[in-house]
Amino acid sequence: MADGIPQLAQRAAAEPDLAAWAPIAARLPWARPPDRLWDDGPRHGTWFPGGQINAATACVSVHARNAPDRVALLWEGEPGDRRELTYAALDAEVASLARALRALGIGVGDVVALHLGWIPETVAAMFACARVGAVFAVVPTPLPPEALADRLQAIGARLLFTQDGAWRRGTVLPLKARADEALSALGGIEHTIVVRRTGIDIGWYEGDRWYHDLLVGARPGLRREVAEADEPVALPSAHPLQLVSLANRRGRPLAVALGTAHSLATALAVHRAGIADGAVTWCAGESSWLGTQVHGIYGPLVAGETAVLYEGTVDVPTHARAWHLLRRYAVTTLVTTPSVLRALRSWSFELAIGDEPASPAPDLRRVMAFGEPMDPEVRAWAATGLAGHDVSVADGWGQVELGGIVLVDNPIDAASMPGLGEVLVDRSGRPTPAGTAGELVLTRPWAGTLVGVSGPPDTLDETHWSRLPGSFTTGDVARQGPEGALEFLGRTDEVTSVSGQLVSLGEVRDILLEHPFVVVADVIERRDQLGTRVVAAAVVLTPEGVAADPTHVARDLGRSVRESLGGLARPRVLLLVDRFGDELRGVERRRALAGIPLLDGPEPRTVTWAQVLLAAEHLA
Repeated sequence: MADGIPQLAQRAAAEPDLAAWAPIAARLPWARPPDRLWDDGPRHGTWFPGGQINAATACVSVHARNAPDRVALLWEGEPGDRRELTYAALDAEVASLARALRALGIGVGDVVALHLGWIPETVAAMFACARVGAVFAVVPTPLPPEALADRLQAIGARLLFTQDGAWRRGTVLPLKARADEALSALGGIEHTIVVRRTGIDIGWYEGDRWYHDLLVGARPGLRREVAEADEPVALPSAHPLQLVSLANRRGRPLAVALGTAHSLATALAVHRAGIADGAVTWCAGESSWLGTQVHGIYGPLVAGETAVLYEGTVDVPTHARAWHLLRRYAVTTLVTTPSVLRALRSWSFELAIGDEPASPAPDLRRVMAFGEPMDPEVRAWAATGLAGHDVSVADGWGQVELGGIVLVDNPIDAASMPGLGEVLVDRSGRPTPAGTAGELVLTRPWAGTLVGVSGPPDTLDETHWSRLPGSFTTGDVARQGPEGALEFLGRTDEVTSVSGQLVSLGEVRDILLEHPFVVVADVIERRDQLGTRVVAAAVVLTPEGVAADPTHVARDLGRSVRESLGGLARPRVLLLVDRFGDELRGVERRRALAGIPLLDGPEPRTVTWAQVLLAAEHLA
């Protein structure tokens, strides 16, 4: 054991911040209170042993009883249509949908896939699954059919929710058609529930059912008799609420299960003490992002507040859409990614000199960023230029394995945020000196930590728990600033976050290497002109590839990645390198490739190995 590890291991053996977790647990509406908060054990220990709870009760039903007319959801679709659901209305829809799921044979432990955009039906489906004890998994709507089929097979879904189409930048994405193509290669999914969203023509097959017909029991053949009681199932604390897919590891799909009480406790703790300032929260992000679900739905609803949902992109029909939403719904807390904030900042400059300046958002008090580090320029603008008045700004860090955001650099109530015992360590596990970079290690257990793994669990154990037993090694490299704030610098592994979605750079590299024109390849993370993370690839081509049209080669490589892994994994930058020398390998080569100055643009760039070596010298 390295010299610095014993002290670290001693800290890691400490119990979690029970003083902060106790009032959070006391606020949850338990069907059966837990015997205690935490027991020591493997990985993260056992949280809330003996407790029983249901997420649908905690987030919806309890508020429907106590404050039925309070608004739970404010929703706006990209075309401009709007809905408002009180807690009573949402509870009624969840209960009806849960009754329909039971009639279709869905119950405790069954996996349900939600191939849905950000519409009210998505929220109802989440809690209907929770009400009957089913485990849901939100799958990204942009996935091509092949990738969607792989995802559905990996999670073992029995039932699929989808919609006829989804609005995206003024056009309709054919979600049902993609789902049908994916299901044609799969077995095991018995029913597809379809939300009529756009009215486009769709195919119809055995097992397909309209969502709203199920709610009223109007479709022929629906069994009205229900063997089980209609009341929410009292589930053990650690019963999985949802499955969340990670980037593939060692070529195999991997998903983690997040526990029911664990997710609710984390959402409430971070919402109350870390994120929310006021009663109306809008999390501007994709429905498939865990952060959007936890901090845009669970947090506000378990607290009995109001969540704003927006279906499409905030640049339709004009770049002023985001400000219209903030003002219309009196949003007090905006949660989004730095990428979205960068876009809003650039649009604000355009609007300032145009005919439609960005309107003030008088109710906004708090901006919270997550998914990637927030650069100082964007932070300063969000604090002073977003709302038309000064607002507080915070940067949040978290991981899927931990159930969402767990660290906030400017929390609402720092004393109430549960502590994690953060330590930065070097490669041998020794704590790093102040001001130097190191891997972030968490020495105190966290309630939201995963409760199960679907796929090869050894990969996660090796990543997070094995190297420093008793601690959680994050794989994120950070540096502590003079005032104690952590500046995140990157990852120690080949996984990156692009617009809030995890992308395996190794998987992208493997697909590129399958192309007949590619001899060797490396895949890296770069920043575009706005500072947004993008996937970039550097390849050495065969003589046939060198002789071909570079633009054609780039498009073909991008198409191969997109069809297999989805659009976010497609390299936005392609470097055509004459050779890879032995002077640089692994991390050093990737840092050099990321450091080569390039002008933005879609066309491939020709780079010599001498330029790569020069970039490495400048970084030394």
